[in-house]
Amino acid sequence: MPLVRIDVQKGRTPKELRRLADTVQDVMLELFAAPPRDRYQIITEHDKGQIIAEDTGLGLERTDGIVIIQIFQQGRSTEQKQAAYAGLAKRLQAECGVRPEDVIISVMANRHVDWSFGLGQAQFLDGTLRSLEQASKAEAPAYDYLSVQTIDTGQPGK
Repeated sequence: MPLVRIDVQKGRTPKELRRLADTVQDVMLELFAAPPRDRYQIITEHDKGQIIAEDTGLGLERTDGIVIIQIFQQGRSTEQKQAAYAGLAKRLQAECGVRPEDVIISVMANRHVDWSFGLGQAQFLDGTLRSLEQASKAEAPAYDYLSVQTIDTGQPGK
């Protein structure tokens, strides 16, 4: 269940923005274990000068083609995160022409209690969250969102 924020500088066409979002979603499905049809993305365009991204001493030269991706999620492993970083850089370059040097990614962990998908309910907690497939087939098993037990915070014991 990732919620993905994509920040870019103004100048891309609607078609280019959609391709960017679709590419990010493909990586979320393939490498980040997002369930099928689980897509929550927010694209924000900024005027020139409103994204400031220095290179943190890595020698990276940023361009106006910068793409900053924030992924809010729960329960992904370090390996899944690293695969997503590499996959996003590679796929965005190949499919959208975004230089790997212009891709900044941040993953933030949260918990099931931190989500409401509408109606003022905590669907992860009250058991009402079901896959789209189950909604159309009452006998189908629900996607087991609650099976994720650990959150990789990078800190022992948390």
